[in-house]
Amino acid sequence: MEGKMEMRKMEEWRRLCLVMMVVVMVVGKGEGQLSQNFYSSSCPNVEGIVSQQVSTKFSQTFTTIPATLRLFFHDCFVEGCDASVMIQTPNGGAEKDSDDNLSLAGDGFDTVIKAKQAVEAACPGIVSCADILALAARDVVVLAGGPSFSVELGRRDGLISQASRVAGNLPDPSFDLDQLTSMFARHGLSQLDMIALSGAHTLGFSHCNRFANRLYSFSSSSAVDPSLDQDYAQQLMAACPRDVDPTIAIDMDPTTPRAFDNAYFQNLVAGKGLFTSDEVLFTDTASQPTVTDFANSPGDFNGAFVTAMRKLGRVGVKTGDQGEIRRDCSAFNS
Repeated sequence: MEGKMEMRKMEEWRRLCLVMMVVVMVVGKGEGQLSQNFYSSSCPNVEGIVSQQVSTKFSQTFTTIPATLRLFFHDCFVEGCDASVMIQTPNGGAEKDSDDNLSLAGDGFDTVIKAKQAVEAACPGIVSCADILALAARDVVVLAGGPSFSVELGRRDGLISQASRVAGNLPDPSFDLDQLTSMFARHGLSQLDMIALSGAHTLGFSHCNRFANRLYSFSSSSAVDPSLDQDYAQQLMAACPRDVDPTIAIDMDPTTPRAFDNAYFQNLVAGKGLFTSDEVLFTDTASQPTVTDFANSPGDFNGAFVTAMRKLGRVGVKTGDQGEIRRDCSAFNS
């Protein structure tokens, strides 16, 4: 009898150990190991160093702001937030070489590279490029007048960067609400997060070919997208005639293109969203109340944006002994 009880206890103990192992594995994977004070002893001045470099780059060109913010988003949605988008390869087969990433402005890459060099001088081999990009993304939001927020740290740099793995992982300007919501949900981001992150379009610019169909070939019954404000459509046509130079770019926010504010949402209400995937946030009744709220309340938008940025920064992160700490952000160590 005692033997049976002993065996039962051992079996229960084994099961408990197995459960504990699973819990540890789940918690240890990714966000569980990120913390705001990750470098408090190993590189205590990292945030100040990055901030200084970002400010210096910003003083040279405003493009630093939208370029760095967009770089962070594109990085996190492919392979996770692991600086895989920073890799350069001689054969042009890296993530940054994919069609969807060719429009990423060089100033974003340069911001991270300059910050990494400064951090390496103070703390060699300690801070990942992925963390530097996350910090720089926060810093450019602040420089543009947006909200400040703490950034969780502890990411490691990824070991995979392939152009072939990008397609289908980034939102398209023609997406409808369901497509947008579904893509963000794959990364643990809610529809509210998606709408808030879309607000980053209050900064930056787009090339004409990304929205030309809304001006010249929208449908068989209407060449111009009827959801576009007529005056705005005329402005866009003037800036982007049919055979426009493909390098021409226009501001995504026609009212305050250099300020991080809630004007993007006010523009959507007025029929002045540049992409179909912008304007649909207002025209679809499922998301319209959120857009209206953000258009009326900068505080509500800023709060939702901060929450969404922190969640975005946890997507697919490598921690512990995963990945590596790159010496040069544009190249794997080995």
